[in-house]
This record gives sequence, structure tokens and C-alpha cells, in this order.
Amino acid sequence: MKLLIEKLPLSENTSFVARTYKTPHFEVPWHQHIECELILFTKGKGTAFIGNYIGEFEPGDVYFLGADLPHMFQPVKNVITSAVVVQFREDFWGKEFLLLPENKSIRKLFEKAARGLKLHGNCRQQLNSLIKQLETAEGFQRIINLCNCLSAIASSSEYDCVSTQEIKQFNAKHKERIDAVFQYTIDNFREPIQLPRVAQTAGLSVPAFCNYFKKSTKKTYIDFLNEIRIGHACKLLNDTQKAVMDICYESGFNTLANFNKQFLKQKKTTPSNYRKVLNTAGIRKNLN
Repeated sequence: MKLLIEKLPLSENTSFVARTYKTPHFEVPWHQHIECELILFTKGKGTAFIGNYIGEFEPGDVYFLGADLPHMFQPVKNVITSAVVVQFREDFWGKEFLLLPENKSIRKLFEKAARGLKLHGNCRQQLNSLIKQLETAEGFQRIINLCNCLSAIASSSEYDCVSTQEIKQFNAKHKERIDAVFQYTIDNFREPIQLPRVAQTAGLSVPAFCNYFKKSTKKTYIDFLNEIRIGHACKLLNDTQKAVMDICYESGFNTLANFNKQFLKQKKTTPSNYRKVLNTAGIRKNLN
């Protein structure tokens, strides 16, 4: 599937988008756009694909995505999902605005957002209110509210950088090639994946593909595939009570030994301990 380049619906009275999208209009495939995106989920749940990150989303979650970061939010089947989506270009207020010395923290924020940010804690709660206000604001108040959102994130440390995938600017041919590989991986990571089939998707021989992918992403394709699979495994460990062995196979690994090895490599802990920590955190959250 070719990655969708989304074009935003701007009216003559607006310079950026701030509106609610609801199933079925919410369900957009793997896509990207030159605008930054601030998204607040208000209903439903599902799986977030951001760069090489896989995780869950639920009501109240807030993500901030930088320009050109490929992503997809896949709702649970037959569950109504809605979100307030704010999309804007970094220079929509003029090319000189970001160069002002007072905006140094905002420039740094855009650099961090290139890997995708998931907000949490008090910052997430503050943004829930600000983003909802932004949707209904009019005139210059829209600009003020957006600045308040960005200021809240830039002055906080309550967020996680979710993707480790480097965002690179490719020419049209290379962009279509790398996006086809990413989409194929997202669609098939739960099943056995053979390098010849992936290379075919990119229109390259296996050696040429391996060199191309490593040069483009600074990691091997197998490393990228394992990152996607471990991300899915973390979601299952958090969302279900399935046995670790079952999660191993459902995430695309063919042996428990390799699953444990890759999980330890990426998360610095075992799958069982990862779940234990999550459960403990959940209990503490409920007690608070």
C-alpha cells in the first residue's frame, strides 16, 4: 500500500486545522503530511503506529507529531473513535516568527517532535482542556490557544519520545520505496517475513535492499522489524493476560529464546518483569 500524502482542508478564514474527526472519517491509513499534528483522543481505543513505534491509545491520550512523521491510528474494530486533531505548518505564522529569541524552546520542541511525543501527567491534563478550547476558538484567539498548547509542552518534561526512526527527506522515488517497505512491515510483522519478499516490495535485490535500508535508516531491516514486533508485544503485555509464549508467537517471533533476547535488548528487562512493572504501576495509579 502506498503511503498517503494528506492535504489539509483549510478555509479562507483559517491558517491551520482544529477539528474533531470521528469514525469512519477518523480512519486514515498509513500517511504523513508536512504539517505538525497535535491530537487528543476523546473516544474509543486502538493501536498507534508512529514511525517504528507501536502502542495503544485511549480517551484522554495526547500525541504531538512533527512534520513528515509517518503515522496511523488504527481503532479497535467496531468501536466508535473520535479525536480533536490540530494540524499546522511550523511556519504558518510567518517564516520569521520562529527565529525570534523568545521561541528558542519552541524550535527545540519541533526537533523533538520529529520522533513523536506522547504526553502524560499534568501536562496531558492541561492539554486536554487547551485542545478542546482550541477547536471552538475563533479569530486571533485560535493563535493564542495554539501558542498556549506549544508552550505547555515546551516547558514540560512530561512526555516520551515514541519513535527511534530517523526522519529523512527523500526524493519522490526513494520516499515511495521506503514507505512501501514500512507499510508492508506494518501489515505483515505478525507473520514470518522473508527478506526476498521485502526486497521485492522495494524493487531491489536482497543485497541492494539491505544496503539501501541501512543507509536510509541507520539500522538494519531486521532491527527495524524487531522493533515493530517488540512494540506490539509490549501492547499485548499491557492490554491482555495472554501467556508470554502466546505473545511471542502473536508478535511474529518463532522462538521464545529469540523473543526474550530481542525484548531484553530493547527494553532492558524481560517480558514477564515488564508486565509486572506495568501491573504495579496500574495498582499504584488506582490507589492514587
